[in-house]
Amino acid sequence: MEVERLISKKLQLKRKAEHLKSDLMRQFDSQVLEFMDSLIEESASLEPAPVPAVFSPLSDKERSKLRHLQGSSHGQGKQFVVRRSLLDELFEVNHIRTIYHMFIALLILFILSTLVVDFIDEGRLVLDFDLLVYVFGQFPLVVITWICMFLSVLVVPYSLFHTWASHYHESSHGTLWSLLLGSLFLLYQGLGLGFLPTFVVVKNSFPPASCFIIILEQVRLMMKAHSYIRENVPKVLALAKDQSSSSPVSPLIPQLSNYIYFLFAPTLIYRDKYPRNPVIRWSYVASKLLQVLGCLFYAYYVFVRLCIPQFRSISQQLFDLRAMVLCVFNSILPGVLVLFLAFFAFLHCWLNAFAEMLRFADRMFYKDWWNSTSFANYYRTWNVVVHDWLYYYVYCDFLWMSKKRFRAAGMLLVFTVSAVVHEYILAICFGFFYPVLFCLFMCFGMMFNFILHDRRKGPIWNVIMWTALFLGQGVIICLYSQEWYAQRYCPLQEVYTTAHLGKTFILGSYFIAVQIKKSKSFKLLRCSLRSNLVFTCHVLFLALFPRAAEAAFLELSPPDQPSSRLLRGCN
Repeated sequence: MEVERLISKKLQLKRKAEHLKSDLMRQFDSQVLEFMDSLIEESASLEPAPVPAVFSPLSDKERSKLRHLQGSSHGQGKQFVVRRSLLDELFEVNHIRTIYHMFIALLILFILSTLVVDFIDEGRLVLDFDLLVYVFGQFPLVVITWICMFLSVLVVPYSLFHTWASHYHESSHGTLWSLLLGSLFLLYQGLGLGFLPTFVVVKNSFPPASCFIIILEQVRLMMKAHSYIRENVPKVLALAKDQSSSSPVSPLIPQLSNYIYFLFAPTLIYRDKYPRNPVIRWSYVASKLLQVLGCLFYAYYVFVRLCIPQFRSISQQLFDLRAMVLCVFNSILPGVLVLFLAFFAFLHCWLNAFAEMLRFADRMFYKDWWNSTSFANYYRTWNVVVHDWLYYYVYCDFLWMSKKRFRAAGMLLVFTVSAVVHEYILAICFGFFYPVLFCLFMCFGMMFNFILHDRRKGPIWNVIMWTALFLGQGVIICLYSQEWYAQRYCPLQEVYTTAHLGKTFILGSYFIAVQIKKSKSFKLLRCSLRSNLVFTCHVLFLALFPRAAEAAFLELSPPDQPSSRLLRGCN
């Protein structure tokens, strides 16, 4: 009995020690992370902006002018420091790396389930990746298009800026010279880099993955060209204001090698010089590229096992509210997996691989967005590369032009630009305009940005953020997949999978109109703002969802009813 009591006491002490150890390690990790983050931010704020070492030395007056310019144009601008990606640090912890192993195990199960089902159905092992072959079709033409885009971005913006900067200091008509070359640059951005690649994609009917390659590169190169001009033009203008300076402007024109490095660097903010690592770890590069390839096959099996069977069967039957709700919730799992895969493959593996090959030392391409308790913090930390561009070149420049008077309008402008670009990418790549993402972004995204703001703390808000994120991914996957199959397999005379959106809207609007017409107390409102609002909503719905509206008209319009004449007149 004494031995048993002694053993039980030892076990209790061991459990207490383990709990104490875990608590101490958790507190130690959090304090160390906070200390390191504050140390990095403090060092970045104290570190002066780098001056290109490859240029010829500047005079003291030019140096002071540049320091004044950098302080006025950038403020506390983007500071690049040496730091690793967050997941690279977290994967050194065995507990976190286990989650990575769980995703690998899930991929293995997807592969096994596909092989087993194909063996049962076909009697043999089917290893053809027909979906991958289809989505990456016309790849040689994709490569040729990308080379033309890259060469044009390499030559045109640099040549225009070099020509402008070389003659602006000497020209007596600097404003006209600036307007001329600025108009040429905008024309190139809109026509040469904006319209022509899109025309090639649409004209040749590129499949989705090939479209994404060209359109995403188009957007990336346009943002880089804008950043290069935006960062270098103020330097020349500041030097030109110094009337007593007779020094040449050539030291302010970056060398072509700096511009080429920027076009490949994993950042959208131009600097003449970035922090660099001393060596390239080619094993690290190979592992990241293999992980990108693994994520590609992972996404393939997600669509093959979870999406295609569900939506292919749905496209052959009539749709109702129950099927819509089930479809949204069944799409949450593939939507979340696609979200994680896109984040890990692009923001972590792809950008880190290029950063390693270029010895680019600042690897903060994302922050700990998964710990966000507000959507405002999620938007800032999900994609730091794009967020920096939007913050400095859209939000800060808008505040500078408005003299910091319309911060809410600046935030709305950022949301609008981001939503329009995202919807443009999806519309071109999928081949149809279906503004689900735009509506979610501009309506629910804006609403959650103000409701779930930075003052929301605590675990419950993180749960709410994840719930909304999961549900939004399910809605996106469900509706875009339905419309994809509706565009290809459903004749115009049938009820589309999105028809009940139109049916619900039309019935609700028609019910309001009938009640207004029948009510004696609302006779004066027949032609008022309320009835005009119903008509405006009808017009907007017909413009945004013509296929759903047509299907709803065909289902809801008996030929002998007054509502039929109303609906067919709208049609």
